[in-house]
Amino acid sequence: MSYYAEPLAHLIDELSRLPGIGPKTAQRLAFHILKMPKDRVANLSESITKARDSIIYCSICGNFTDIDPCSICRASYRDRTTIMVVEDPRDVVALERTRDYKGLYHVLHGAISPLEGIGPDDIKIKELLSRVSDGVKEIILATNPDVEGEATAMYIARLLKPLGVKVTRIAHGIPVGGDLEYADEATLTSALEGRREM
Repeated sequence: MSYYAEPLAHLIDELSRLPGIGPKTAQRLAFHILKMPKDRVANLSESITKARDSIIYCSICGNFTDIDPCSICRASYRDRTTIMVVEDPRDVVALERTRDYKGLYHVLHGAISPLEGIGPDDIKIKELLSRVSDGVKEIILATNPDVEGEATAMYIARLLKPLGVKVTRIAHGIPVGGDLEYADEATLTSALEGRREM
C-alpha cells in the first residue's frame, strides 16, 4: 500500500532512480517540487527535456556539447599536440576549473572493468588511437586512481608506446592540506613515486 497519491509516488520513484538519491532525499525533493510555483516547475521540466534532447557527444573528443565539435576542440588557442585522456565528461570540467591545462581532451566514457563486463571495446579507445596520427606528441592519462582506472591507463599506454608518442600519467598522492598520518599506504607510495625536484 502506498502512502502517497499515485502521481506523487511516481515522482518519488523517478527521483530515487537518480544516482546518489535515496528514498528519503527523493521524498524531500518531491515535496519541495510540489511547493514550487508552477512556472518554476515548468522551467525545471523544460530544462531537463531540453538538455536531454540537445546535448550530444563531440565527434572529436567525446565530451558533452550542444554544438559539434565542442568549444574546446574548436578553440584555436588550445595546444593540439597534447591530449588528456579522462573517463567522464565531469573530469573535463574539473580539469578546466584549474585553468592550467591548455591541450585537448579525450573522454573514454568509462574504464575497463571485467567484473562489470566492460572491456576495451566498450569505451572510446579506438577513437583515441585514431587521433594520435594528427601531430600529437603527448598523451596524458588522467583516469581515476582506482583499480579500473589504473588498468585502463596501463592498457592504453601499451597500445600507444609503439606509435612513438610520449605517454604520461598524472601524479597521485597526498592532497593539499592532508596529514601524512591519515594517508593509506597506496597513497603514500604514489606520492613517493611521483615526487619531483624543488
